[in-house]
Amino acid sequence: MPAKAKPAAKPAAANKRRKELQGPAFEKGLAVRREVLGGEYVDASIARADDFTVDFQKLVTEYCWGEVWTRKGLSRRDRSLLNIAMLTALNRPNELRLHLRGAINNGLTRDEIKEALLQTGIYCGIPACLDAFKVASEVLKEMGKL
Repeated sequence: MPAKAKPAAKPAAANKRRKELQGPAFEKGLAVRREVLGGEYVDASIARADDFTVDFQKLVTEYCWGEVWTRKGLSRRDRSLLNIAMLTALNRPNELRLHLRGAINNGLTRDEIKEALLQTGIYCGIPACLDAFKVASEVLKEMGKL
């Protein structure tokens, strides 16, 4: 008998979320955030929001994802490429890991990611680039791209 497939992750239901994390602006950002980063990750972040972090979740979801990521001036793919470079320059491996997955989801290839990291290394420093290559290699292996 074949194993049952796991049902797709469902978005965090608005009626089960804190009242601060509801409304049209939040839903708009939440949809984009889930599409880029993956529903399971985003839903877990939203579910962990407490009295201290709820305002930050609202800010990130509504303005980062709902306002900036939905602007017409750049594609999601281009925004992902920029994020890889900026997060490498800032030496933020945890966010880089997350946004590398988003970059793949947004259509970047392994070679494009490699070129972005090489370019970043020259302008932002080899130590930051070395860490970024380590993180990228791990993510690409996990996603079957390497």
